[in-house]
Amino acid sequence: MEVHVHGPGPAAPFLRARDIFETEHDLDSPVHVRVRENPDERTWTSHPDDHVLNISRQAATSAMAPELALHEFAHMARHEQDHPSHTQSTEEVLFLALSGKSVERRLVTHCYQIANHMKDIYADDITLRVGPTDKLVSFLESELAAAVADRPASGEDAPASGREGLRITSTADPEITAVNAAFALALVERHDLVDADHRLYDLAHAAANDAPEVSLSAFKHRFKSLGPDPDESEYRRSLVEATREYAVGGGEQAAD
Repeated sequence: MEVHVHGPGPAAPFLRARDIFETEHDLDSPVHVRVRENPDERTWTSHPDDHVLNISRQAATSAMAPELALHEFAHMARHEQDHPSHTQSTEEVLFLALSGKSVERRLVTHCYQIANHMKDIYADDITLRVGPTDKLVSFLESELAAAVADRPASGEDAPASGREGLRITSTADPEITAVNAAFALALVERHDLVDADHRLYDLAHAAANDAPEVSLSAFKHRFKSLGPDPDESEYRRSLVEATREYAVGGGEQAAD
């Protein structure tokens, strides 16, 4: 597995992540890590020809750098596997789920994050089999705590992205914060990472209280119960249903 690091950052965290990843998986295409000076640059993956991991210098020099790299390597593996979660067009799902509906722009923006969460579930099914879990749990806890404490100015939207990468954001509307909380609980329960009295549950319930129109339990179930090897139709249906439930309240059979 080839890993090349470009830019003003250390190579060691990415090479360490490569060594861990290679204990169970490999990638056919080379990986180019592009370290960027912009501290606000999100960690995300693209696949123009080879795999490209974009990461800020701040993240690349943080204690989470190896775990972030492992997570992105897992996205790359899912891409090479042609896993439906990584080949399904989010735009197609939005059309199927929301066609003929009047939906606020911010809610459409949030639907991209829901799609990213579903990608992350499948990436982390790989990540959590090969890598350590403590830092990921701490990351989810700190990000959710920041999201519960922080509120954007009126009309401010959470960022949208069709890119692959960690999707918990510290500034978000209460509705998407509740979905983020559901994702965090689903991930830790799917892999038995925490006990029932973990602080994540208190934070998640606080997020749910701020967004009573979003069902924490329903979205947790959606994320947690995603099958390990869905076909394209099954995955599309799951994403359409989640999108429709969030944006328009569900209530209709998902399109295939």
